[in-house]
Amino acid sequence: MRRAVTLAVFAAISSIAGLAPAIAGTFSVPMDEVRIVTFKKPVSSVYIGNPIYADATLIDSKHAFLLGKTMGATNIIAMGADGKVISNDQITVFGRRVGMVTLNRGAAQYNFTCTSLHCETQPVPGDDPTYFGTTHSSQSTHESMATAAAAIGAASNSPAQ
Repeated sequence: MRRAVTLAVFAAISSIAGLAPAIAGTFSVPMDEVRIVTFKKPVSSVYIGNPIYADATLIDSKHAFLLGKTMGATNIIAMGADGKVISNDQITVFGRRVGMVTLNRGAAQYNFTCTSLHCETQPVPGDDPTYFGTTHSSQSTHESMATAAAAIGAASNSPAQ
């Protein structure tokens, strides 16, 4: 009995802390964080309704990483090898507030993610449009450069045929 209670408490704490994988259903994921989704049946592909809000990457036939990209709601559809829908579930991406600082200058709003050492820009919808656009443009450029570098690295590491 005591072991069952201990396991139940551990499971509750793990799910609150986000350590346990999500079971297919309705998902809530913080912005800029990843959760593991578990499907009841094997899937061969997953699709996100609106990739502005979230992204998914298959790990294996029963698990996928779900990334919250920006606040909002969309859905995830998982399909089997036969092309039939295994699941069609809602995703809600919410803003994470831990370490977030909002600076208000008149009517303009600016958001930052901070540690005890420094702060970095972290614009969210509703921030000053110039700040928001400039930061996202820089992030897109950085992501494009990283993708290109990874492709070059992968090509140079592949065995010659």
